[in-house]
Parts: sequence; C-alpha cells; structure tokens
Amino acid sequence: MPVLATNAESETGLPKSLSNELPSETMEELEHTCPQPRLTLCAPAPFAGETSCRCKAPHEKLTIAQARLGTPVDRPVRVYADGIFDLFHSGHARALMQAKTLFPNSYLLVGVCSDDLTHKFKGFTVMNEAERYEALRHCRYVDEVIRDAPWTLTPEFLEKHKIDFVAHDDIPYSSAGSDDVYKHIKEAGMFVPTQRTEGISTSDIITRIVRDYDVYARRNLQRGYTAKELNVSFINEKKYRFQNQVDKMKEKVKNVEERSKEFVNRKQMFQERSGRMLQALSPRQSPTSSPTRGRSPSRSPSPPSPWLFRKTSPPSSPKAASASISSMSEGDEDEK
Repeated sequence: MPVLATNAESETGLPKSLSNELPSETMEELEHTCPQPRLTLCAPAPFAGETSCRCKAPHEKLTIAQARLGTPVDRPVRVYADGIFDLFHSGHARALMQAKTLFPNSYLLVGVCSDDLTHKFKGFTVMNEAERYEALRHCRYVDEVIRDAPWTLTPEFLEKHKIDFVAHDDIPYSSAGSDDVYKHIKEAGMFVPTQRTEGISTSDIITRIVRDYDVYARRNLQRGYTAKELNVSFINEKKYRFQNQVDKMKEKVKNVEERSKEFVNRKQMFQERSGRMLQALSPRQSPTSSPTRGRSPSRSPSPPSPWLFRKTSPPSSPKAASASISSMSEGDEDEK
C-alpha cells in the first residue's frame, strides 16, 4: 500500500493521488464538515453560534437502528437534549451522559431556555440564564450549547441544527397548552428516552433550602452578608445574631471541656509512666531470710516467758499500792 505525503493534498482535502481517481459521487459523500465530538476536555464547550453546522453534504435521515450500528467518522449522530438546568446537579449530568452514549458516534447539542421563557412557562429560577449557560459549557458530555432554546421544537429549528434525535425522559411533559411538548417528535421517530435519577432534582434542593432557611440565613450572616442582602427583617437579624453568639459560647465551653479532659488523661499517663520508670530504676529488695516454717498442728506452742507478759493489776486502795511497791522492791533485791 503506497504511503502518501502529508502535504500532498488537493483543494478538497483529499490526497492528490486519489482525488483524480475517485468518482464525483464518492467525492460528494466525503465532503461532510460536521463538527466532531470533543476529545480533549481542556476547554469549555463552544456555543452554537461559534460552531454551527455548515456542512453542505446532504443530511440523510437516520433510523435508531442505523445510528446504533455506527456512522462514518465524519458524520456523527447529532443528538439534542434541552432543559432549564437550574442549580446544575448530578441528575442533570447523568441525563446528559445517557444522551451522549446513546450511539457509538454521537455529537451532543444541549439547548438551554432563556429566563423569559422559563419564567413564563415554568417559574422563577435561582440561577440566571448566563449562569445556566456557563454551567452546561463545563459538563464533560456536552459538545455544543444552544442559548435561548425554544420551548417547543419546530421543524425549522431541527433543520437549522441538523438534529437527528431528541433525548429526554419518557414522562409526558405537559406545558404551553400541550399534554406533551415532545409528542410530535415521538411521532416522527426522532425521540430517544433517557432515565431520570431518583432522589435528586432542582425542586428537591430548593425544598431543602426553604426547610432549613434559618440555618442558612445564620450561616450567611456569619460570613459577612447583610440583612438587606438576605431579605431578613431587623428582629430576625437580631435573633439570628444572638443565636450565633450562643452557639459560639457553647463551642468555647465544649473546647475547654475537651482540653481539660485531654489534660487529665495526659497527667494520668505521665504519672503511670513515671511510676514504671521509678520501679525499673529502683526495684524492691528481695527478703534476706526465708519465711518461717509453719508449725505442725500437733505441737503446742511453748508458753511465753512470764516476765515478758507480766501485768500488774491496778491497786484498789493506797495501802494495796504501797504493798505492791514494797513487793516489787523485794523482788528486785532477790534478782540482784
């Protein structure tokens, strides 16, 4: 097989050695200039205005079976997913991951509705449209972001962006006077369902914030936000600040108690160690004599000496006392 030089290309981008040999029909098939999926994730996804699909090759309609078998490298399957994406969370990311991995060669376009449309048909959002656009640009599964996406998909919009399939959960989405805004997409065979992630949604997150409002208000007051910024009344501000002071005092008392316990434990450990060291340095002396042998129960103990345990009863009268003294003196003289 001949090796072609990298600079030997014709104006159409094909090697010169092959451009004259291929028929015109084959040439037209290879002229796809569709944007390719992102391979390096070192930059945010571009907006649709920057990389609109200007491919002049005919965009043939694909079936789901054909798309799952795979398409040529220069003709990725263009999958579209739309939404509000307020407070972007893992449920959003998982839905986009499913849309991205529907087919072997997918290019994922994500449409984000503007504030005007969202406030009109769904309600107020926490994040504004610019913040929501930027959140989508930094999702690894997104190849392109379409700003100010329409609430209901029209044939003109699908044709403009050369969309092959629309990915969304299969639950009927009633809005804008319709029982299901994706009904016509399903009927056209362009709808591919994804699965919702249970336990996480934007409404769930907002519910947590509303439920624990006092906790978050106190936290933000501690972090320097003003009562006006938090829309907190004067009385509530004072109440929250007082509660913060009480919590600080409790924390200080708790720290003192823990430090005192730690000090007592260290002192006990030091005393135990010092006692073991002293015992190791000066051990107890072993006894010099062997213990006294136990007497046999048959032998009676010898009577004690009378002079060791001689007791004198107290005199009952002065005369008796003088008599006892004289008898003691006589006994001493006898001993001498």
